[in-house]
Amino acid sequence: MKINKNGIVAIILGGGQGSRLYPLTETRSKPAVPIGGKYRLVDIPISNCINSDIYKMFVLTQFNSASLNAHIKNTYNFSVFSNAFVDILAAEQTPDNPTWFQGTADAVRQCMPYFLNHNFEYALILSGDQLYQMDFNDMIKAHIKRGADISIATLPVNAKDAPEFGILKTNSENWIESFIEKPEASLLPDWESEVSDHMKEQGKHYLASMGIYIFNRKLLVELMSNTETKDFGKEIIPQAVGNKKILSYQYEGYWTDIGNIDSFFEANIGLTKDLPEFNLFDNDNKIFTRPRLLPPSKFYKTLIEKSLISEGCIINAKEILCSVIGIRSRIGEGTIIQHCYVMGNDLYQSIEDMEEDDQNNRKHIGIGERCYIKNALVDKNCRIGNDVHINGGKHLDNFSNELYAIKEGIIVIKKGAVIPDNFRID
Repeated sequence: MKINKNGIVAIILGGGQGSRLYPLTETRSKPAVPIGGKYRLVDIPISNCINSDIYKMFVLTQFNSASLNAHIKNTYNFSVFSNAFVDILAAEQTPDNPTWFQGTADAVRQCMPYFLNHNFEYALILSGDQLYQMDFNDMIKAHIKRGADISIATLPVNAKDAPEFGILKTNSENWIESFIEKPEASLLPDWESEVSDHMKEQGKHYLASMGIYIFNRKLLVELMSNTETKDFGKEIIPQAVGNKKILSYQYEGYWTDIGNIDSFFEANIGLTKDLPEFNLFDNDNKIFTRPRLLPPSKFYKTLIEKSLISEGCIINAKEILCSVIGIRSRIGEGTIIQHCYVMGNDLYQSIEDMEEDDQNNRKHIGIGERCYIKNALVDKNCRIGNDVHINGGKHLDNFSNELYAIKEGIIVIKKGAVIPDNFRID
């Protein structure tokens, strides 16, 4: 089946305030959070669209969107002779609607006039804070072939994880017959669906909504006319079950929802595995991001094991183990980094800047000498002094101040924080 790619628009939801990802979202929106050392979260859904030959994309956002706007403007520039675009639609007050986005469906409703300026048959609605690699063509083909009104990407999950999701129950032909939001464990026996034998072997008998939807244009316009509904997962989908033809498209690849610090941290550290579940080295599923004219990274007497090192780094560390090191990172002699994500820096300091810092008793941007940092997230542009000892782990209670936060044992050094010499968190 040949798909008319001009008949598809992708709508990427930028998410709300992102409080569960605080402090990473203190000064930026969720889709703008750096991931994998050199990417932004929004690069994932956009790259999935490009790899699926979908080139008409809208990104909807309203919180801390300046850095996201700059990233998209500097990254996704298509040929002037094509119809391709990635447009940001920020929440705006109008005479007809004086409120900000009240939910995912409300965000789409408020932006409908912009979507309807384009000829499209199907709307692909995506989240801006998920990590996965998916060919949307297979899902779109299934949607068209089966004559569905709505299609929902579903992920087989086990009984332990099911209560964290909206769970869908399907019949033998993959039509969704019922839906329950975050069911209690005692209810799960009634919510098993047909899954592949491979998933059954892993104990994954329940279908969780991935928050990825396809809507027919006419139906989307109809549903958006009801101003009472604010959210897809909580209202639009449950109300459509039993009233519309809703197809379950089962996806069995790697997928994770970057909803909190713990999942974000583990997703990044997971990239350092010998065979990571999310493959950055897949020729058929490239992750696109802003092209930077940075020099190669250089090292001096550094032992590096199971780590990702981005470009433009100057590293004199003693050891880097199971860590992701972001662009333009500077790490001093004798320092040990273990099980960390260091996001790097936005700019290099010149020799003159560093001399001025020395004269004014300021720390240089980067990580100093003889430090020990473990189980930590170091946000961008931090100035960490010498002999700093940071040892994250479950032994630490949740905490937050102006320099750092602790969540689930992970220490997050806040963006631009200045950490003095001999500072300790353990």
